[in-house]
Amino acid sequence: MTTLIHYRLCPASRAIRIVLAELAIEAELVEEKPWEWRPEFLALNPSGELPVLQFDDGVLLCGAYAISEYLAEEITEHPFDGRTVPLFPGNSEERAEVRRLVDWFYRKLNREVVNDLLHEKLYGRLMGQPSSGPDLQLLRAVRANLRYHLKYISFLSDHRRWLAGDEMSFADIVAAAHLSSVDYFGEVPWEDHPLAKAWYTRIKSRRSFRAILADRVAGFPPPPHYEDLDF
Repeated sequence: MTTLIHYRLCPASRAIRIVLAELAIEAELVEEKPWEWRPEFLALNPSGELPVLQFDDGVLLCGAYAISEYLAEEITEHPFDGRTVPLFPGNSEERAEVRRLVDWFYRKLNREVVNDLLHEKLYGRLMGQPSSGPDLQLLRAVRANLRYHLKYISFLSDHRRWLAGDEMSFADIVAAAHLSSVDYFGEVPWEDHPLAKAWYTRIKSRRSFRAILADRVAGFPPPPHYEDLDF
């Protein structure tokens, strides 16, 4: 069986899990703690980054960029109903815009918000790092950065049907995956950003998102609205 090595709150892992669900590809989920840097995992992916997708025929794909591009080339139709499933839809210019936004969310949103928030709220505690409490200065900066990104998502969703254009694309999936990790801790001020909230509700309501909303980390319950499709 196809195997996805992931961590349940890792946004890059979540994005690929959503893609696999959209494409109806069944995969065994093998959880890897990204802070452990296990030699066995580094032998598969020397960068130590998640996710890693391995097929029965031996094909090994490391990182969400490589996985998404591979799946976009190899699977153009849904295996059950034959409908098209474009991760990077449109002409060359439109596909370039999808990739620009994918890079924006993977790099800028992750660096300025998600990575620090996950470390502050979860990873540091699971690693057993001594702490006198949350770094309030860091959290203030993260929350300010998050508001900036929500404003940008609101702008995109107000001017386009989906973030990158007329069709849902991998850009929407990546953005939603990152925000879902933040929303697990109740840190997204949805009420201040109704356009971003309306867009996220459309993604959140898809069948492919159900497994994401069912994720739980022992000792760290999400807020009640986390899995509520109507918030």
